[in-house]
Amino acid sequence: MKTHPARREFLRLTTGTAVGAATLGPGVLRQAQAAATAKVVLVRHADAVGVQGKMNGEVIQAMLDEAVTKLLGTGNAADAWRGLVKPTDVVGVKTNGWSRLPTPPEVEAAIRRRVLDAGVPEQRVDVADSGVLWNPIFLNATALVNVRPLRTHHWAGVGSCLKNYIQFVQDKPAYHPDGCAALGKIWTLPIVKGKTRLNVLSALTPQFYGRGANFFDRRYVWPYKALIVGTDPVAVDAVGARLLQAKRVAFFGEDRALDVTPHHIQVADTEYHVGVSDLRRIEVVKLGWTDDILI
Repeated sequence: MKTHPARREFLRLTTGTAVGAATLGPGVLRQAQAAATAKVVLVRHADAVGVQGKMNGEVIQAMLDEAVTKLLGTGNAADAWRGLVKPTDVVGVKTNGWSRLPTPPEVEAAIRRRVLDAGVPEQRVDVADSGVLWNPIFLNATALVNVRPLRTHHWAGVGSCLKNYIQFVQDKPAYHPDGCAALGKIWTLPIVKGKTRLNVLSALTPQFYGRGANFFDRRYVWPYKALIVGTDPVAVDAVGARLLQAKRVAFFGEDRALDVTPHHIQVADTEYHVGVSDLRRIEVVKLGWTDDILI
């Protein structure tokens, strides 16, 4: 099987390097100095996840509000959300319902609440995962909010924001070859192109390791108690992938191999121009709790 150049570059850059290496992608800095940059907010709170994984909805709402306010540079969360959506929008919140590690309902509720607070009528807002291709809100959406948990993934290396839009295509297996390298192409399709206002990667209880399809093991899930938030899905995913890599090193003493490398993140940048994958060009703003932050 032909190996995608981005995968070869990913392996070259990560094999035998320290986990603190400054990139998950190719040497984009060789390009013009005016190359695009991105901003991602990592917000954590010690009380976000309690005993036996119970989510604290009030804390999670405050985390989301703080992250969005910082991301957009507004004085408060209300102004930030009014800058993301307007009352005339039709808003689809694309979530993830994988039964073993779904998007926490508290995160979905926090997003929906702020969309409604921004003046979007309830009848023009929906939160869904499968079935979006037949959902009238998503078919007519003028704005999307993308939210899902962070975890490793058999086909893509990591399951994160880019991967979350696979429900917008009918032939999903067509995107599986070469570590789902073509996931970025989905973001260029008319049903989603230019519509995503915010990406929220739930790293409240991420899964940092797994092998095989539909793998889940609570030994590899930990209460990191964070949200990773940005307008650029590639940048958000690059930060998320880096976090999982750092946790594997901390846990195993090495960056233990996944089924595939998450090189689809680089391809989304370099071939589909969806966003920025090079961590050297991503400003990561860290807010809140810092214990065992890893990155």
